[in-house]
Formats: sequence, C-alpha cells, structure tokens
Amino acid sequence: MTDTPGALLPNPAPSAGPGRPAGADGPVGADGPGARNRRDAVRRAAPLLPVLAVVALLAVPVTGPAGDGAAGSGTPADAASALLVVFCLLRAVRERARPLTRTAALVLGLPVFGVCVAAITAADAHAALPGLARYLQVFVLVPGSLLLLLRDRRDFRLVTWAVVAGALAQGAVGTVQYVTGTGASYMGEDVRAVGTFGPTDVMGMATVVSYGLVAAVGLALGVGAHGTGAARGAARRQRAAALGCAALLSVPLVLSFSRGAWIATAVAVTLQLALSGLRRAARVALVAAALGTVLVGGLGVGSQLVTERLDSITEVTGTPDRSVTDRYTMWAAAAGMWRTDPVTGVGLKGFPAHRDTHSSLALSSGSDTAGAGRSFERRPLLSPHNMYLLVLSEQGLLGLLALTGSWGALLVLTLRRLRAARPGPTRGSTGTDCGLVAAGLLVWQLVDFGYADIGGPSTVQTAVVLGLAAWWALSRTAPGGTAPGPAAVRREAGAV
Repeated sequence: MTDTPGALLPNPAPSAGPGRPAGADGPVGADGPGARNRRDAVRRAAPLLPVLAVVALLAVPVTGPAGDGAAGSGTPADAASALLVVFCLLRAVRERARPLTRTAALVLGLPVFGVCVAAITAADAHAALPGLARYLQVFVLVPGSLLLLLRDRRDFRLVTWAVVAGALAQGAVGTVQYVTGTGASYMGEDVRAVGTFGPTDVMGMATVVSYGLVAAVGLALGVGAHGTGAARGAARRQRAAALGCAALLSVPLVLSFSRGAWIATAVAVTLQLALSGLRRAARVALVAAALGTVLVGGLGVGSQLVTERLDSITEVTGTPDRSVTDRYTMWAAAAGMWRTDPVTGVGLKGFPAHRDTHSSLALSSGSDTAGAGRSFERRPLLSPHNMYLLVLSEQGLLGLLALTGSWGALLVLTLRRLRAARPGPTRGSTGTDCGLVAAGLLVWQLVDFGYADIGGPSTVQTAVVLGLAAWWALSRTAPGGTAPGPAAVRREAGAV
C-alpha cells in the first residue's frame, strides 16, 4: 500500500494559502521525499532497537565482578539481551504464528539437550545454573531472537553496520591506549589495546574488532554493480565505506596482540575472498591491503612487540612462552576430565573444581593482569581457553556433538544459501554481501573457539554474531529460503 499524506499526518490538511500549493500538508518542504525517507528509516529501525541496544551497550565500561566474566555476573549488554529475548517472545505470542521452521527449531535446539543434561549431572548445582543460563543465552535464545527479529536483508545490513560501528569505537579506544601507554600490561609495558573491556578481558576488544573487520570485508565483497543507477551508486558507496572501515580496524586488531584473533581473522577473510570470486576478491584485497599497510606502517605498529608476537605463533611447539605452556596444560587437564566422564562430562562449571586433579606441575598458579586503570592482580585459570575442550570436559561427548552439530549445520546451510544467492548470467546479486558477512563471522568464531571460549562482557556479541548467521542460514526471508509474502517483498524493494 502506498503511503498517503492522510496516513502519515492524521490531522486534516489546512486550506491552501498564499505561496502554498493547494492540498499541501504543513509547511512547504515539510513532507518532501527527504522527510518521508527519514520517517520511513526511523519506523523501520524501531523494531531493531533491542538488538542495537545490545551492540551499543558493549561500549559501557564494566568494573567489579561483572567485568570478570564470573558466573552469575551480568553487564548492561547482558540485560539488554534479556530484554531482546522477552521482546521477541511477546511479539511471537501476539502474532500467533509458528515463529520457526522445523529445521530452525532443530538446529537451534540441539545445544539445549547437552547443556541441560550437563546441568542436571553437575556436582555443584548452584554454579551450574548460571552456566546453563549463559549457554542458552549465547547459543539459543539471542540467536533465535535475531532470527525472528530480522525481516530482510536491509535489517541484516543495519545490524551489521552497528557491529562495525561498535568495533570502530572500541578500536579507537584501544589505539589511544597503545599510543598513550594506558593499555593493559604486555611484556612489562602498558601498551596492549583492550578497549573498554579492561585487562581482565584482554580478548574482548580483539573479538569485537575482528567481528567488525570481517563484517566490513563481507559488505565490501558482496555488493555488485547490478540494478538501476541509484542501486549501483549505493553499492559503490557501501563498498568504499566498508573498505575504509576494514582498513581502520586492522590497526587495533594488530595492537590487541591476540594471536588467536589474528589467525581466525586471516582464515575468515581468506574464505570470504575465495567465495566472492577471483576478480572482485583481488581488487578488494589489493585496496584493503594498501590502506591497512599505510595505516599500520604510518602508526609504527610494525614494532618489535608485534614482530615477536607473530614469531611466537610458529614457536608454540618449540620454546612456548608461559601463556602457551599454561594453555597446553589446561588442554591436557580438560582431556583428562573427559576420560573420567566421557558421556556427560564433569558437569557445567566443573572445570575449575577438577582442574588441579588432572593438571601437571607445569601449570602456573594464575595469570597476571594489570594496566588499563587496574592495579596488578593475579587471576586464577578457570577454563582451558578452548571452547571445544571446555564443552568436552564439562558436557562430555553428548554436549560436544550437540553443540558442534548445531554449528556444523549452520555452516553448511550458510554456504549452501550463499551459493544459491550468487549472481548468475540472468540475475543480479540477491544479497551475497549478507551471505559473505554471515559465512565470515561464523567461520571466524569456529576457528577462534580453538583458542578461546565464552566468558567475559564481550560474550554477548558472540550471541549477536551467531544470530546473524542463523538468520542467513535458517530464515524464510533470506535468499534461498521460503518465498516471502507480499509484505516482505515490499520491504525488500529498494534494497541494495
């Protein structure tokens, strides 16, 4: 239905006066195309405010127990994610429609089984309940909410750009920390970029910035020159903006000194380049590499600290540093726990209680944290820093197969729909930028889980990222899904 002046402004239009065309509504220019477009944009973004709030509130600095990622702690972003879930639940009840397809319910519901069994069999029920809530939040509830909330590719792009904007904000804080020497302690210097997450979550900024960089690369690679002149112009603007964001985000990513984030980003971006086609990938890669080299070299990021960190990636099996030694020891401890209880594991949040029993003397007493506004503190090692081994030790084979089965299904469906959405000789692009974003983010997360696990304030962003991947893989309105109804078709009109 076309919007009419009466629909937009309920009051009767005043009679025409001097200098005013007959039938005009309000002052001249008050309801022009620009004003209508702004109102349409506001109306369109309004239902997405809960998820945009989750992304925005990640920038709120968290101090005290909540900032440590301890069980039972919460942050403003976590509270916003709870409101997001409630909002989507109420909307689904009001619309009285089956919100998920059978495939979506199965894929998102798989982790529930393993997590619930591990919570029931846990020796410490008090500690297991917050763990149960965290797993359901990150892997089921928030991704399912985004699957229900996003209506089409334009909504997907809006949330993606919010992720990029949040990454730019965190990256700017992290870069200032490096330049001014106010970051987290690293090799005796307060130079490690950690953003607003502080030294207790040194992976937080690296994770958020990596998400933004991978998302920006997907937005740049996926847009083509199809459609009308206006659509081609919008595609060029999106590509230029996304390339600029990707180049800017390469600086704080380097300054995070996070080897796992570097490796995961390299793998994800390489996959995106391979999936986007040789010509476009080469063009975008050359431009982004040139911009990134200028920025990194211009800021002197290619310092001895970064060089040593890069070299350490290939030395982890020869002369590993203390952090790598601790990680290997905790990996061995996690494997020992699994051998003790191979089917259901030692129970949710059971790793800390069983760690010393299965660890060798090579494990240190804790990790040192300091800088970024915090005094020196020695913190206990509460997880193996490997999501797969954490799930294996606490949930056993049952939980690991359920969780990895869900992730594997998401990846297969994501790649299948991306292939179906690629432009052909008789059709233009049908949203490959969204597919490349989803594939890149999902692959980044699956690779990074080999070096990290959930925990800390940045974890809620992981849930948002998995929600974007779930929408692309499972939604009826995503390219390759069930044909949308007329309302969805109208919403897609004008999309890039």
